Amino acid sequence: MFTNTTAAGRRMLPRLPAGAAVLALGLLVLLASCKQDAPPPAAPGAATTPAGEAPAQEQAAEQEAEAVSAEVAAMSAEQLREAASRAYQESRLYAPGGDNAMEYYLALRDKQPADAGVSSALVDLLPMTVIATEQSRDRGDFAEAKRLLGLIEKTDSSYPAIDRLRTTIASAEGEAARRAAQEQLTAEQEAQRQQQLERERQEQQRLAQEEAARELAAQQAAQAEAARQEAARQEAARQEAARQEAARQEAARQQAQAAANRPAATAADLRAISTPAPRYPADALRAGTSGEVQIEFTVGVDGSVSSARVVQASPPRTFDREALNAVRRWRFEPVPAPVTTRRTINFTPSQ
Repeated sequence: MFTNTTAAGRRMLPRLPAGAAVLALGLLVLLASCKQDAPPPAAPGAATTPAGEAPAQEQAAEQEAEAVSAEVAAMSAEQLREAASRAYQESRLYAPGGDNAMEYYLALRDKQPADAGVSSALVDLLPMTVIATEQSRDRGDFAEAKRLLGLIEKTDSSYPAIDRLRTTIASAEGEAARRAAQEQLTAEQEAQRQQQLERERQEQQRLAQEEAARELAAQQAAQAEAARQEAARQEAARQEAARQEAARQEAARQQAQAAANRPAATAADLRAISTPAPRYPADALRAGTSGEVQIEFTVGVDGSVSSARVVQASPPRTFDREALNAVRRWRFEPVPAPVTTRRTINFTPSQ
């Protein structure tokens, strides 16, 4: 890489008087004749650093360059958050310098280091910025490549691609400088090249950012669609549950209405299907004891017996249990409505 001494730089060099200049020239000629093998003196303004290393002046300038502009750093946290969101929505993810989402998020992270959302947004933007850095390097736009590399380093100084990018940018810049020296580009040609580079950079960044924005929008749309489908599923389930509940209530209402419209059933409506006789208690049978038990019971609409109880027994408690057990096994034809009735069961020992 080579450097050019600017006019301002030349004005800063001290001027020698005419006689001193002649004397210095004579000394140089004498030294040259005595030391034929010595390398020629470096030209004024030429770089004196080893091959492959950037001049100290350029290294210092790069170290002083800030990834976030002073104007952005001076904004409040709320202004940065709004500006970052707007830049994100308008596909200004990492360019132009001083007005892009990455710079706003980096400045916001400096003010609010604990904000997980800001850190997550920066992590999402890193891969796209790496690609843009490589594209800037490949088209020879090294100033933009270094600016983008500065954003990456400030976002995550341990990011794996940093060393590779720094090395390849320096290599490409050195090669470009050598190529420029060889071709001896004129000022007009260089200006035209820079203009073309700027147009290409703007167009490439615009297309890349639009593509990245489309991908992000597609991801957000997919998430929104999934949420919409889940909400629709839950709403359908809720409506189905409501429909089933309404159907259940309607069926209950219809059953209640049908029951209310049915004529009241009486004991005369009972038609026995099965009335097994009770077992005769062994003690009463041996003693030749006879008696009777009056049972009150309810016949349900399906003909089964429930709520059986002893109303009267003679003698008391002798035949109660067997009488109840027998009645509970009785079955009748279905009736329109439950019927409560009484029956008397006689117990007479066989002769």
